Amino acid sequence: MGATEWTVVVLVVGARLFLPFTIPTFPLVGSVACMILDAIDQSIFQQFPAIPLDGYQSYDKSLDIYYLAIIYMSTMRNWTNAYAFKMSWFLYYYRLVGVVAFELTQVRAILFIFPNTFEYFFDFIEAVRLRWDWVRMGKWTVIISTVLIWVFIKLPQEWWIHIAQLDMTDFIKETLFGVSTDASWGEAIANRPWVLVLAIAICAAIGSIGYWIVTRKAPPGDRGPSLKADPLPPECRGAELYQTVKATEKIFDRALLEKVVLTGLISVIFAQYLLSDDVRSVSVLAFVAGFVVVNAFVSQWLARRSRTWHSVAVELVGMFAVNFGIVAGLLVFQRVLGLIDTRAPLGTTLFFVFLFTVLTVLYDRYHTVFRARRVLERAAVNGAQAPAAATE
Repeated sequence: MGATEWTVVVLVVGARLFLPFTIPTFPLVGSVACMILDAIDQSIFQQFPAIPLDGYQSYDKSLDIYYLAIIYMSTMRNWTNAYAFKMSWFLYYYRLVGVVAFELTQVRAILFIFPNTFEYFFDFIEAVRLRWDWVRMGKWTVIISTVLIWVFIKLPQEWWIHIAQLDMTDFIKETLFGVSTDASWGEAIANRPWVLVLAIAICAAIGSIGYWIVTRKAPPGDRGPSLKADPLPPECRGAELYQTVKATEKIFDRALLEKVVLTGLISVIFAQYLLSDDVRSVSVLAFVAGFVVVNAFVSQWLARRSRTWHSVAVELVGMFAVNFGIVAGLLVFQRVLGLIDTRAPLGTTLFFVFLFTVLTVLYDRYHTVFRARRVLERAAVNGAQAPAAATE
């Protein structure tokens, strides 16, 4: 590839790696932006024939599950509806297991069986939050909305992509605009401009119907629309966050197990794409488990000393340096024991350190917020019960 092609690849891949950082603060906008970039990146690459696309499917699924992980972790930070959060947990890990199975077998039908319902469910919940307080959303609303998204949106989409193996861009150009797949969009629109006009009219009609339902038929709104996530209570921010949970949790707990599973499975997905065939997935999982445990000790040590970071960005940079040292030490240790081959390019090693850092830092920070909310809820319940008991 030439300099132009490398620039395009770096810009697109960089956007897919860093755009998800907007999701915890601007959930709906960030998620939709990532979805759009996911939909168009292949078309961008296809404009440059020198860019190889042989491994695009694995590349695409790896980066999909990466930004979906950030979406999932943002629900720990932002969501207060227990039913919605539990459903998001199930849908994300269901998809994650499916992508791992696909990467290990390359059977595309697996992705149809394990559809990405999680992303659309997240967008639905965040769209509801724009107008209504999500305490209105009960168990059956969550279940029914999930089933509708699963059956009527995701299954047809997954069938189209992974079973029929059809490309939406090629379909639109050939079937709707009547041009070849290698024609530019300008040529396609010039051939049948009425198709574009009809598409705009249909989108306008759907938008008008949706607006009418929301404003005239749905229950009255509880709030004005806000694209930014709800602010965290003071007890869930800065030094107060760690004082709320008192940093007394055990190192080996359920959260550590989840972090090992989350980081390990995502690493296996990337390992299938980035590492050589002689690196077994079991070895990757063992390495990640060791890394996460050591990382947990370091994070816990900092938390117990009320060490706080000024921002997520500062924490990511700081922990990247710490994690690079952890990874280097573990690689040397495992190479001495003959457990894993360490002959990986420096760029690949740095990428995995980046991946580990993003997943562990965001998980630690947002799961701590999740725990702090539970502490505050229990305190509120105990405070409400105490006066009642005193009057009896």
